[in-house]
Parts: sequence; C-alpha cells; structure tokens
Amino acid sequence: MGKRVLIVGGVAGGASAAARIRRLDAGAAITIFERGEHVSFSNCSLPYYLSRTVGDKDDLIMMTPESFKASYDIEVRTGHEVTAIHPEKKTIRVKELATGREYEEGYDQLVLSPGSAPIRPRAIQGVDLPHVFTVRNVNDIVKLDQYVNQSGVQDVVVVGGGFIGLEVAENLAEAGKKVSVVEAAPQVMAPFDYDMVQLLQKELVDNGVELRVGDGVKAITPDKVQLASGGELAAQAVVLAIGVLPETALAKDAGLELGETGAIKVTSDFCTSDPHIYAVGDAIEVYNSLTRKPAKLPLAGPALRQARTAADAIYGKPGNGRGVIGSCAVRVFGLNAAATGLNEKTAKQNGISCDSVYTMAMDKVGIMPGSAPIHFKLVFEVPTGRILGAQAIGKGNVDKRIDVIATLIAMNGTLEDLKELELCYSPVFGTARDVVNLAALVALNILHGVFRQVHVDQVRELVESGACIIDVRTPGEFQAGHLINAVNIPLGQLRQRLEEIPRDRPVYLHCRTSQRSYNAIMALQGRGFDNLYNISGSFLGISYYEYFTDKTTGRGKILTEYNFL
Repeated sequence: MGKRVLIVGGVAGGASAAARIRRLDAGAAITIFERGEHVSFSNCSLPYYLSRTVGDKDDLIMMTPESFKASYDIEVRTGHEVTAIHPEKKTIRVKELATGREYEEGYDQLVLSPGSAPIRPRAIQGVDLPHVFTVRNVNDIVKLDQYVNQSGVQDVVVVGGGFIGLEVAENLAEAGKKVSVVEAAPQVMAPFDYDMVQLLQKELVDNGVELRVGDGVKAITPDKVQLASGGELAAQAVVLAIGVLPETALAKDAGLELGETGAIKVTSDFCTSDPHIYAVGDAIEVYNSLTRKPAKLPLAGPALRQARTAADAIYGKPGNGRGVIGSCAVRVFGLNAAATGLNEKTAKQNGISCDSVYTMAMDKVGIMPGSAPIHFKLVFEVPTGRILGAQAIGKGNVDKRIDVIATLIAMNGTLEDLKELELCYSPVFGTARDVVNLAALVALNILHGVFRQVHVDQVRELVESGACIIDVRTPGEFQAGHLINAVNIPLGQLRQRLEEIPRDRPVYLHCRTSQRSYNAIMALQGRGFDNLYNISGSFLGISYYEYFTDKTTGRGKILTEYNFL
C-alpha cells in the first residue's frame, strides 16, 4: 500500500502535485479537496471569456473530478473545504459545503495549495455592493459576464492596473463596454519601469480606456465610483483587481511558520515547518535569487515547478530550489509586453549598483509584412555587467526576447554573454542582429565608457533649462516634430557644421532611435569633442514618455509634435 497523500486546493499547484505523485507512486491513495466548484481551470484565461476570445465558459475548465479519476486514479472532492489541520494527529478537518457534514481524514503527507484571495479593502465604502466583483475562478467571471451584459450596463470601472486589471479592462472594452481603470500607484503594471510603461498607458487611452493613475477609490455607489482626488466615474459595475493576499489562515492556525512576507515559509523543496506538510503556489513565500530576499510571486509557472519539486521531495528526491526571478507577459490591445528579473527601480531600491539601456529595433527584417519595432530595456549590474532584468514591448514576439534574458539570468549571464549569443535568424522571424544582442552592445559601450548617455526621463529638465540639444535626423523628420529649441544638424551635414557645436558645455544628441546619434557622437569624439551625451530612446522614446502625462495633466509640451512612427 502506498502513501496516503491529501492535497488542499487544486488549480495549478495542487493538481500538478497530485499528478506528479501518481507518476511516482502507482499505489498512493491521493485525494484533492477543493472548496470551489472546479478543481482545475485556466485562471490566467478567465478575463478572455468576457470578450469571447474564449468562446465557452466550459473551455476554461481543464480537468474535472471524473477525468482526474479516469486518467490518474485520483479522488477529487469539490465543494469540500478543509477547515483545520491537526499536525500532531496527522489529520485534517473537512466540511462538505452542500450538506454541512464535517469529518476527519488522516494523511501520511499533506500538500497545501490554498492559493490567494483577491483584496477587497474594507476602507472603501460600498465595497460589498452587488455590482462589485472580483475575479478568482470560473464562477466569478461568469457572474461578472452575466451582470455586465444586462440591459443598461455600459460603464465599468476596474480598480487596479496590474495583470488582471488590464486584462479585464481590455476584454470588457473589446466587448463594447466603456471602461475606466483606476490605479493608486503612479503607473500601471509594476514590473515595468516608468519609461517603458508609457507605451502601455498610451495604448490604453488610444483604445478608449479612461486611465486614472496616482488616484484611489474612496467610495462606491450604485452608479458611481468616488475617487480619492474628489473626482467621480460613472460605474454600473466595478471590478476589484487591486491584488491578492496569500491564503494562510489554515496554515497559521495549524502552527505552521509564516515568513517575513506573511506567506507560508518553506524550504528549498517546499516543505513547511512540519516535515509531513508541504506547500506550493500563491500562498507560499519564495526566494528572489536577484534581490536575495523573500518575496511573494502568484504566478502559474512557478507553482507548477514547485508542485513537481514538492512531490519529488515526498518520495526522497531532493530538490534544489534556485529561487525565482519573476518572468511575466501581458497583452494590452495591440501591444505585447513582457518582463523578467529586476526593473531598474527595484534594483536600485535593493541597493544594487546598476544602469540600463533603452534600445529599439525591428522585430523582423523591415521589408517583411508585419514588421514592427520592439522597445527593449536592459538592466545590468555595474561594474560586473551581470544581467539583472529586461522589459520588451511591441507588436511582435516580445516574449521570445524576454525568455532569452530570463535564461541568461538563470545562468548568471553577463553582457558579454548576451553580445555573443547566437540566435536563430530568418527575415520572417527576426533580424541578423536581434534587439537583445543590440542592447548588449549598447550596454557594453556604456559600461566601458565608450560614450555617455542620459535617460529619457531627464529630457524635460534639459529642455526647460535651455540645454544644448542637437537633433541629427533629416530636415523632414525634424519638421514633423522636434524638441523645443533643439538644433537640427543632420548626420550627413555634421562634419561640415562642426563650428556650430559648442565645446564648452554639455551637448545632448538624439535621432529617432539613438542609432544615428550614436554614430554622430563617435564621429565627434574622433574630432576631439568630450562633452557629448546620447539621449537614450531618442525622439521616439521621448514622444512615448511625454504623451500620456501631457494629455492627462494638461502640462506644457517640450516638443512641437509627437511622432510615433
């Protein structure tokens, strides 16, 4: 007779642990307890039911109790809530929700996968009104869908600009609703730096989403949302997507140790403080291998890996948890965005000496149909050149580029490694020098002092202070939009107009994407100029960086016209 293994919670972590245990032990008695109606569903796909990108709610369900039994000989009890754990007896207390019946089950090994719960702040007046929703499971998304498709429901406010918030907003907008997003932080999508996220914020407003950042929700009424700033938004429905909290009550009541983040503390093989109890998924505290600090990371991919490692450990196969780096991706209307590792802000907050480069390149050869630019930011440690993170936004395969960086981070790779990395090339898939290789070359130039740069967030101050800015684009490009008071000296005229360039104060150069301005700087440095700075991101990056804040605050522009081409 094999082990008696009980698993609390299904979805990614619990279901995967159960399947792995079965592969390791054909004789194990395995039971999954799930308080919800569905044991295994694609929770990351839930928002896409609102636009019918996922056509049928049943398509969200991946496994049923019957299919678990047929495929794995695993018993699944849905509608059964585990209310207590008794480690000293190695039993759990279970409540059958339909009948109220309570009973105990014994275990040899217990795996906790309780997940996380959406945050519903009690400080918000009206947060419990019937038109206020959260998105956690299939029933949640079905209820939201049914409500917003009632007659008269047109205005929807989404509170929170993270992954779930933006995906819900996008899919409701695609379904024809008038959507507003309220985010208390200064920006949406915290994994992205402020300079990069401006592309996503522009994409939201360009697609009709009213975006309020740096503002919170004070109260919800039957037809409005009252903002902390004093403003109001029409709302026949409200979706709370503020974030999630780990479900730790069961573990805490059982005396299991919690970590400094408040989540369940586990070892590298996901054993809790009790040797017979393991924990995986959203409820646990993980180790960030870059910050070297504990963290929470409610993502499906890490949960799957944790489940396998925990199952292996139960059967004496020790794991070697290497920690997490936090790789993620999201689609926002016509743009794809992905990130991995540390953004620049987080790296600096953790005391890591770092710098970054912001580069742009086509995602495939320009003459190929569908070719579009990728905006790419690479964060690296100074002076080692160790790669810390990256962010990519564009219409093409940004996830491919970020996966490359994630792999290098896992292998402690450096800019030199990335520079020499050999990637697949075909004109229909990419370019002979991919944007990730290009970013490494630029970063190495910065690291080794080949030239100096200023970042796009410094440009407004430069313009307002009357700094010398030289635009090396063509006269036609300059005429279509340029920085106020910038001087146009096209790259092709540079050597003939050297006398117009000051040597006694800093000079800042830019083009469209920083390539021509880099060439200009190298030519001028060859003529003895040592006062030059390249503007990272150049005019395209400046246009994106300035646009959203200009439009939403009414502040004066620092450029004559935006140019996003």
